[in-house]
Amino acid sequence: MTSTPSLVADTTTLLNRGPVIPVVVLDDAARAVPLARALLAGGIDTMEITLRTATALDSIRAVADQVPEMAVGAGTVTSVAQLDRAVDAGATFVVTPGATPTLVEAGLDSGIPFLPGAVTASEVVALLEHGVETMKFFPAASSGGPAALRALGGPFPQVRFCPTGGIGPGDASDYLALANVDCVGGSWIAPADLVAAEDWDRISALCRATRELRIVG
Repeated sequence: MTSTPSLVADTTTLLNRGPVIPVVVLDDAARAVPLARALLAGGIDTMEITLRTATALDSIRAVADQVPEMAVGAGTVTSVAQLDRAVDAGATFVVTPGATPTLVEAGLDSGIPFLPGAVTASEVVALLEHGVETMKFFPAASSGGPAALRALGGPFPQVRFCPTGGIGPGDASDYLALANVDCVGGSWIAPADLVAAEDWDRISALCRATRELRIVG
């Protein structure tokens, strides 16, 4: 596993690049570069390509090679082997839906920002034992939403979250208003139908609207 110099120094920097990290599923790697450029045109310079399709790694590699100003990460990473392949493809950061000791150790050793998932107090404590204080809260909507995150802020004031899962433009601001939330992850910015239609202008417009969501908690 070899990492390349990252556009993002650490996970704190990652979570503060913008109010929303687009979560992207790509079935065609040829659309990765024009999508990345559409996001940039709309003012968003971070994207998470999930490893849910056979073309995901090729998509990450294409963006990393051809759109160097875009911080492209790998999401839905569930094994050390996947993490290694994502880093080799040029991922700028790695996101996992959950965490095991083995996966956390590999992520922290990867040389790039690592955002592991946690949703319960016990999972938060387990990550804190590894020195991790920035976490993905997933699945956010079905795990209590803003109320659950607000409750976790009591015993864990040092932890910063990026909630993802079931969040849309109608409730993203409710999450961003929380003191322990720096950004959210969402798929509404680059929905599958607009990507399939290659409606890059519409995606850029959604990005510009999303940039207005920043609320100080």
